[in-house]
Amino acid sequence: MSEPGETQKHAVTLPDEMPVMPLPGALLFPHALLPLYIFEPRFRKMLEHALTHHRMFCVALVRPDRPEWKTSADFFNVSTAGLVRVCVGRGDGTSNLILQGLRRVRFTSFIQEAPFPIARLEPLQSAVDGAIETDALGAKVLELYGRLKGSGRKLPAKVDRYLSDLGDPEMLADLVAATFISDPMRRQQVLEELSINQRLRLVIQYLREENGRASL
Repeated sequence: MSEPGETQKHAVTLPDEMPVMPLPGALLFPHALLPLYIFEPRFRKMLEHALTHHRMFCVALVRPDRPEWKTSADFFNVSTAGLVRVCVGRGDGTSNLILQGLRRVRFTSFIQEAPFPIARLEPLQSAVDGAIETDALGAKVLELYGRLKGSGRKLPAKVDRYLSDLGDPEMLADLVAATFISDPMRRQQVLEELSINQRLRLVIQYLREENGRASL
């Protein structure tokens, strides 16, 4: 489930280097929450590293044409840096955690690839476009979200109220994409798009295509 976290946008200073958790079919958006179960030995080491440093790591989407990742060439280099908000360790060495998305980043190089990747990061800045068009696109996303609610796809009440009153189109696009767009490659495209207006257009397009134009 994705919902807004408490950390303000860009309020947390990112380190220059951060561990990376490549995952098939999963990625993290800024402002969203991602529950993770850590059980593989290499990711247990990654989590231990993160918890003893900045409590941060990135989630990267494994390229769909790669059956599994072996090197940094096997996953996308645009990701989201996340903060471990809650972590519960178990007696068998596994952990359950909640990762909160902080900011888009690009991996510029890797100082380590095994047993888990550690990347040098370039924080990415969204491009602010014309305010009038941005407001209109944001209103359309909210309209589509309202129709999804009418068909029974409703977020928890707290998040629903938050989205309905949201005046930040960048956060709106990310939270709606994180929650309602299911195709990983479409989610990755939204994540990589730095123009806020184009990001909102993609969210509108994918919401319509994945949920049926007739219903939206």
